[in-house]
Amino acid sequence: MKRFLPLIIVALLVLGFAQNPLFVVNEGEQALVTEFGKPVGGVLSPGLHVKVPFIQTVHRFETRILKWDGDPNQIPTKDKRYIFLDTTARWRIADPLLFFKTVASERGAQGRLDDIIDSVVRDAVSGHLLVELVRGSDYQAPGSIPEEIQLEGVVIAPELLVGREEILDTLLEKARASTPEYGIDLIDVQIKRINYVEQVRQRVYERMISERKKVAAQFRSEGEGDKADILGQMDKELKGITSEAYRKSVEIRGAADAEAAGIYSAAYGSDREFYAFLRTLESYRKSVGKNGKLVMSTDSDFYRYLQKMK
Repeated sequence: MKRFLPLIIVALLVLGFAQNPLFVVNEGEQALVTEFGKPVGGVLSPGLHVKVPFIQTVHRFETRILKWDGDPNQIPTKDKRYIFLDTTARWRIADPLLFFKTVASERGAQGRLDDIIDSVVRDAVSGHLLVELVRGSDYQAPGSIPEEIQLEGVVIAPELLVGREEILDTLLEKARASTPEYGIDLIDVQIKRINYVEQVRQRVYERMISERKKVAAQFRSEGEGDKADILGQMDKELKGITSEAYRKSVEIRGAADAEAAGIYSAAYGSDREFYAFLRTLESYRKSVGKNGKLVMSTDSDFYRYLQKMK
């Protein structure tokens, strides 16, 4: 047996080196070395490290931010409306040693986060109105007047409502209070999607249609008012333009008549007989139209210039 002892030692050494006592912790990782299941040493940072083959085991953990996605749950709101809520979160391993002792792995952490986040999300949803979960506290539809909301006969003023941002902040604060004992740092919790059950969805659509109709009616009313103002202003300006044009036309016509009267007067003053002749011819033209006939006495004064032409 003693003859084989050196061979056994050499075989164990060869087998040990075959197991490679050297290992590398990559960037974005942190590691713990356990010996028979118990952690030994501290947290290992990225780089080259040594372990004892067969005895020690390396456990690697992410230093990067990890994602948690919950299962959609049907939860009633404070105003007794059922919704399907889908949430997501971001977290990271803050204390690898405590993390390993409490949840051991990322799968265990995901399960623990399921319990913590689902619980606070359910409490938050059941403690708030549907309208608070789907919009911000300062939301107001364009042109609409904030409406009062009734809950079990009690009127809730719009300014007393909170928004989804405030609910998420409170939710994160409550969930974050339970994660440090597992070596987990919860960074953020967000509502990824809200789906309404059929009954609630129909009510929401009806409310949206009613709200849009109210806004459209208000816009139409404002448009009719603006239209009346514009038409009134246009009619006023049109009457002013027409009045000014009529005034100018009367002035021009009066000036033209005065000038014509002056010309007639000058012509009459220079040659009365010729002026009388021209006026008589003009009377003939106006009195007898095309294909017209004029019957008069031969001794009529109207006929005197025609008599002179014989």
